[in-house]
Amino acid sequence: MVEAPPTPEAVQAEARPSTFVSVVIPCLNEAQSIEESVRRARKALDENHLEGEVIVADNGSTDGSPELARAAGAHVVHETRRGYGSAYLAGFAQARGDYIVMADADLTYDFADIPRFIQQLDQGAELVMGNRMKNIKPGAMPWHHRYIGNPVLTGILNLFFRTGVRDAHCGMRGIRRDVLPDLDLRSPGMEFASEMVIRAAKQGLDIREIPIEYHPRAGESKLSSFRDGWRHLRFLLVHSPTYLFLIPGALIGVLGLLVMLTVLGDINVFGRRWDLHTMIAGTLMTVVGAQVLALGFAARAYGVWYLGEKDEWFERMEQRFRLEHGLLAGGVVLLIGLVLVTFVGVKWIGAGGGALSETEISLLGATLVIVGLQIFFSSFLLSILGLRRGD
Repeated sequence: MVEAPPTPEAVQAEARPSTFVSVVIPCLNEAQSIEESVRRARKALDENHLEGEVIVADNGSTDGSPELARAAGAHVVHETRRGYGSAYLAGFAQARGDYIVMADADLTYDFADIPRFIQQLDQGAELVMGNRMKNIKPGAMPWHHRYIGNPVLTGILNLFFRTGVRDAHCGMRGIRRDVLPDLDLRSPGMEFASEMVIRAAKQGLDIREIPIEYHPRAGESKLSSFRDGWRHLRFLLVHSPTYLFLIPGALIGVLGLLVMLTVLGDINVFGRRWDLHTMIAGTLMTVVGAQVLALGFAARAYGVWYLGEKDEWFERMEQRFRLEHGLLAGGVVLLIGLVLVTFVGVKWIGAGGGALSETEISLLGATLVIVGLQIFFSSFLLSILGLRRGD
């Protein structure tokens, strides 16, 4: 009997290896729930015919959690550096799966949802986020987390990075292991959750979100609302030079210039004329604005050239402008300032010295000299930062 040749579909199915799934669970003194977490994760894999492993990344537990996890069938990884991110990084390093599903050890997430994350990854998603916000069980989340902390931080994250996610701090996620090198995750603490979303958005990954339930936790919470909230906010600001430096710097600088021009133009505002003290305030704002802008450009350059950040605007500007352009701009501003200062000096000498009458012009000239020098030397700083960008 001659067997029929296999169909192309059968050959393709036979050639394609089965997907291996790693469920990674961070753990710090979760003796009350770690066994059940491992069993539920293992059950979700087995019942859905998913080949995989359960990894518990222990972060220095002293209550026997590692032994309990191991007895339940998990592969236990020990990480001595404390922190949510440190535990996950250790777990990721040991994960063998094509896909990694993340979930906490406190039973707040339903491990039966694992196949739903895998389904999205199979369909092409590279990062799948859970969204708890419409399915929070009574007592599962404090009101200030639900209505203030999480919405505010998620809103800021979307404003800065346009991720489109509605629950940026959900701890149940699925991710393709092959994208982890591109993300280059480093944060040791709770801000690891934000870092993953931010870097995924900057890399242009396919990010999807699925609704899940959030249950009351077993055991004691390790979260510190204000400390961890501040760490998330600080992380968002540090990774967004545009909102931390460039926008505030531009606003301060432009406002300072407007104030100076109002004084120089002898324009009445609110029924009164602004004079010397207002001019000094405008001068200070202009100088500070220019300095903050310079810091912002340096921060964006460092992110692109040293941290591997994706910044299309900066990359376009890099192609159009060189060190010489900055030196020329700074030199022009500096020259105009020197001309004004020289004009006042000559006029003062011609009048035989004494009181200096051209106070506003003097302040304008001094401001331009300072801003010109800032542009000049900041251009050199950007050039120095870029010396190794071809490495």
